[in-house]
Amino acid sequence: MIGFTLTDDQIELKDRIEAFVRDTVIPFEKDPRNTSHGPTDELRLELNKLAREAGVFVPQLPEKWGGLSLNHVGIAIALEAAGYSPLGPVATHCNAPDEGNMNLLIKVASEEQQEKWLRPIAEGVHRSCFAMTEPGGAGADPTLKTTAIPDGDTFVINGRKWFITGASGAGLMIIMADVPDGHGETPGATMFLTKPDAEGIRMVRPMNTMDESFTGGHWEIEYDNLRISRSEVLGAVGEGFRYVQVRLAPARLTHCMRWLGGASRAHDIALNYAREREAFGKTIGRHEGIGFMLADNEMDLQQARLLTWWACDSIDRGEKGRHESSMAKTAVSEALYRVADRCVQILGGLGVADDTVVAQMFKEIRAFRIYDGPSEVHRWAIARRILKG
Repeated sequence: MIGFTLTDDQIELKDRIEAFVRDTVIPFEKDPRNTSHGPTDELRLELNKLAREAGVFVPQLPEKWGGLSLNHVGIAIALEAAGYSPLGPVATHCNAPDEGNMNLLIKVASEEQQEKWLRPIAEGVHRSCFAMTEPGGAGADPTLKTTAIPDGDTFVINGRKWFITGASGAGLMIIMADVPDGHGETPGATMFLTKPDAEGIRMVRPMNTMDESFTGGHWEIEYDNLRISRSEVLGAVGEGFRYVQVRLAPARLTHCMRWLGGASRAHDIALNYAREREAFGKTIGRHEGIGFMLADNEMDLQQARLLTWWACDSIDRGEKGRHESSMAKTAVSEALYRVADRCVQILGGLGVADDTVVAQMFKEIRAFRIYDGPSEVHRWAIARRILKG
């Protein structure tokens, strides 16, 4: 069972990643290659090299794939430490969508597919993207309009996706498409593996969003008679939504972990500012209005941490964790947003400038309340489960 005291190994890993992020990664935050559409691949590869040298590259993966074979609670500790900088998860290669995609490929892909697609991603040679969300749907309500029609040894895919994170420059695209009934196949959502530069894939436009920490940005994509070999079906035809749950329950929690680190960074900046900034005869932290905000931050951060660990522990005990991850994702995203919002308020004008990372953390964490399921959908799912008893 989970406890509240970290083991010596967990403390050592936490300290090692924190030191790497603080001493090596944070100085890169003002690098011109860290753009409004995310860090460039050139910067990512440089940071990946530094993470390897520090022994903190892909800590979340099994040893077979270069990682540390951590359980989910251990991953929570590592990813929180990495998230202290928006570039930390990029450097250690535990950022979305790669982290979730690697986990999915480990659990679902065949050995041949793992060697072809997973290995270069795990080694940091390539990035990946997950193409599910569609205009007007296939997001919170995953009704797919993109179709995959069987044609001999291939499937022909047509449709449109958007908000596809990391699509530009990726080496792997996992596409969710619907195989309609009446074609001699098990109907339903199916996952396909392909290169993003394959014939039949058109990168329509980059989407300007409020978050800016994902390499490759977010893209709208069109599929026009894209042909994918049957050998590149991930798992079984018609089982895509089942595999989505394999990917999403842990991925919701890794978002909680990374942004917990980011919110802690914002809190530390606001706390130091409140200790030094003077107004009306004393430092602003001594004024009750500011002091209470700092106290509320401290409580929200610790509650978010414990809730994340609790949900991770449920998966470590062999449970699916869907209910627990929904609760954690909703409560943690909203708690961290409150923390980031208070930090902006404490910093005043400085809080909306890019002189510190607080404004970016605020924007990133606000977006977190939407992706991997908005709070309203998770509340609906939680209520539905508890009403069933």
